[in-house]
Amino acid sequence: MASILVIEDDLTFSRILEGFLKKHKFTVELSHKGKDGLKTFTSGTFDLVLLDYRLPDATGMDILVDIKSASPDTPVIMMTSFSDIRTAVKAIKAGAFEYITKPVNPDELLMIVSQALKKEKRHVEVSTAPVANNSFVVGNSVPSQQLHEYIRLVAPTDMSVIIEGESGTGKENVARSIHQQSKRAGQNFVAVDCGALSKDLAASELFGHVKGAFTGAVQDKTGQFEMANGGTLFLDEVGNLSYEVQVKLLRAIQERIVSPVGSNKEIKVNVRIITATNDDLAESVRKGQFREDLYHRLNEFKMRVPSLRERGSDLEEFLVFFRTGANKELGKNVTGFDDEVMSIFTSYDWPGNLRELKNVVKRAVLLTTGDRVQVDAIPAEMLAAVKEMQSKGQPKVPIYDLKALQEVQEREMIVRTLKEARYNKSKAARILNIDRKTLYLKMEKYGIE
Repeated sequence: MASILVIEDDLTFSRILEGFLKKHKFTVELSHKGKDGLKTFTSGTFDLVLLDYRLPDATGMDILVDIKSASPDTPVIMMTSFSDIRTAVKAIKAGAFEYITKPVNPDELLMIVSQALKKEKRHVEVSTAPVANNSFVVGNSVPSQQLHEYIRLVAPTDMSVIIEGESGTGKENVARSIHQQSKRAGQNFVAVDCGALSKDLAASELFGHVKGAFTGAVQDKTGQFEMANGGTLFLDEVGNLSYEVQVKLLRAIQERIVSPVGSNKEIKVNVRIITATNDDLAESVRKGQFREDLYHRLNEFKMRVPSLRERGSDLEEFLVFFRTGANKELGKNVTGFDDEVMSIFTSYDWPGNLRELKNVVKRAVLLTTGDRVQVDAIPAEMLAAVKEMQSKGQPKVPIYDLKALQEVQEREMIVRTLKEARYNKSKAARILNIDRKTLYLKMEKYGIE
């Protein structure tokens, strides 16, 4: 029987949660303040934590960080109002398993709790299984096509890659795709969430440790560099690593040697490094927060994963992909989305990107009793957000005008590429994989000076 800690200051709501969870055979303990909840967590044994973002004595984010430092493997589900959804997205980056918006739908809550207990998301994941052909949606928009071309070009090489992009855009999926198209595809792909590692834990996770190296080191531990030997090591949110760990990481990359914590032994490793960040590492270098020499070692090739807002014409493809997956997982047979729902999806700005889209689609499929998703299966807060945006007169491309969506994305890509190339049109054309004449014609078409 799984044990759940609920940290929620609303007495009525917490009692409702307690009754609902106990009805489904969970053991439940309640805390109404953040610091009390943290004490309860560290003094007990819990399989999962339900954590409110707004607490009287602390923010849920602070408590989340403390919980993940104490027990990285314990899944934490953040509960938040819709107005805090951007913060909830940050919580995922900080190690939360998932977030759920209030008012909480019982079926949705039960689904997420079951998934968290079943899969128990970890900060390190080792994969040797090949990625299925349909597990990566390429998309037809200009930004998506350029991303796919970059993957195709860099994958066969052994270059270190930095993947930039907003939270929830699918940076790990891009890293996996690079690995699967590389010469190392038959070897391990090891993903490490650096954002979930404390300063003391990071060196041990990456390089291993020997028994007795520090308090709690009761046996030898193999580091992730060694586990990834011959394959690919993916460091998510690499900018969160401490300065001391950055020094050790630089040495490991330069000399292809790692030393476990507490040992003088040197282990030879041969790994390809792929990193990801939603921060600007170059800016972190300028601020002295990230080592410049390490940055240049990691930055042999850089690519940016576009946000869902930039991939407008790909929305329907992602919807089909996530709906199909939700049907399979939930044993449903939802065939599509009502036109009004599609209009809402197109108008919404998706701050959580693909992760948020996946969650909303799964929730909608769960709540749909007929063949097609109707408006009543969409979170009320999302409807309110779209209504507010439209009341402010923000323009949007008509939902089914795919050509217009494509042209909007193409113009944005050309403008951005010209800026990156410092308006060197020959260089911009090469980056865009078109000739100069085509570039000039498109610039004239879109009124780009």
